[in-house]
Amino acid sequence: MRNIRLIAAAVALSAAAGVRAEIVVIGNQSAAALTKEQAADVFLGKNTARTPVDQPESAAIRADFYTKLTGRTLAQVRSTWSRLVFSGNGQLPKELPDAAAVKKAVAADPKTVGYIDKSAVDGSVKVLLSVD
Repeated sequence: MRNIRLIAAAVALSAAAGVRAEIVVIGNQSAAALTKEQAADVFLGKNTARTPVDQPESAAIRADFYTKLTGRTLAQVRSTWSRLVFSGNGQLPKELPDAAAVKKAVAADPKTVGYIDKSAVDGSVKVLLSVD
């Protein structure tokens, strides 16, 4: 009986691990929706009308977000930003400690945009784009 429970638990964990989180770009409640191209331009420093904020580089969501949104790896994104900063044409997105901090920053400023797992969305922010 114990083996059956262990096998059932292992199957449940495997199924849960296969569930992918949905990543969304969020903005202030007054912000307008973004297309994928517009969001990519903001997060790659090509559009300065909005201010992007990042989650920590160590967070798995960050690499997943940039790959899905821009088709680039984190190394490629860092390279893009390095060129912009070095040339004086951009400033790195502020890195915030977690999704809660991203939500707080976005809710407080109509020009700020960030990304979080869709399950973390609440009434303080608006979904501007689903990245998945």
